[in-house]
Parts: sequence; structure tokens; C-alpha cells
Amino acid sequence: MFEAAVKLIVEQGTAKTTLKAVGESAGYSRGLAGSRFNSKIGLFCFVIKRVAEYWLDEIKKATRDKSGYAAIHATIDAHYRFSKKTPDSVRAFYILWFESMGMDSELRDVISAIHRRRLSDVTAWIEQGIEVGEISADIESSAVAQYFLSSMFGIVYRWLIDPGQEREIENLHQNLKKTMRFLLPLRDAKSGVES
Repeated sequence: MFEAAVKLIVEQGTAKTTLKAVGESAGYSRGLAGSRFNSKIGLFCFVIKRVAEYWLDEIKKATRDKSGYAAIHATIDAHYRFSKKTPDSVRAFYILWFESMGMDSELRDVISAIHRRRLSDVTAWIEQGIEVGEISADIESSAVAQYFLSSMFGIVYRWLIDPGQEREIENLHQNLKKTMRFLLPLRDAKSGVES
């Protein structure tokens, strides 16, 4: 049912994605999706959580044993690969994410929890980079983490409104790496001077 829900969200939008349509598209009875998810919001929460779990697994693999800029660089590359590998899942996730402001509080709560987790992870990578002396102690880790996530959301939004611009989206990911390198300058291990 996950695949059916993703397909309907991407092709028809959230307003036209119904529990009945998801059940039928998945090859089940009309009422199975309703009994499983109870409501359309329940279905949307399921989709958001499932994609977030896949993405979290990708992040963990990409950032294993990394901190600071290296973790952020790896996350940007992983995000681009993940978006190319599972474009419909990523599209459905962010359609729900961006539309959540006008939806039930249950969906907003799920998305807020995911955002807090992402912010916490990025902030922790930056703070680890500061602790090991890779980046300047003057960096305001939370502010840089917020900027990073806002930039990622902006790239995704651009991709959602014009999906045919693959080269441009790749360039935006590459430029974000350069911007983050500027915001998280390397420190010379011998002199402690930023470079």
C-alpha cells in the first residue's frame, strides 16, 4: 500500500488521494486501507514515517565515522543519490511536508518530530567537528544547522516545482557543499588558524 499511496500522492496530489483509491490501486479491497490507517491523515503519517526511516538509514550509512563538514558533505551527496534512486518516494514525502501546514495536527506533529531529529543530528555533527578541532569554535552550530536544513528544503522545493531540471538540481547540491565549506572553515591543525 505504501507504493500505491506514493504513486497517487505524486500523480494526483493529496486532495485526490483517498483510502479507497489506495486500497484498490494496491490490489486490495476498498476498505482495507481504511481499516489499516483509520483516516487519510493516518495514511499520510505512515508514508512520511516510512520515507523518513529509509532516509535515516541512508544518512547513517553516509555519515558513519564522520563529523563536522565531512558529515554534512556526505549528507548532501546522499540526499542527491536518494532523490535520484527513489524520486517518487521523495516527492511524496516533501509534498506531504510542504502541505502539512494546512493539514491535521497529527501530521504536523510527525513532521515536526522528524525536523527536530534532523536539526539535532546536523547540530551534533557541527559540534563534533568543533570538539575535534576541525572547525572554528566560534561557529554557532544551531544557526548553521538551521541554514543547512533550510537550504536543503529550498533545493527540494525547486525540484518539486520543476522536476525536469536535473542538472540544475545537481548544481544546487554542489553549491550547497561549497557554501557549507565557507560556513564551516577548516582549521590548520598546527596553528589553529582557520583556512
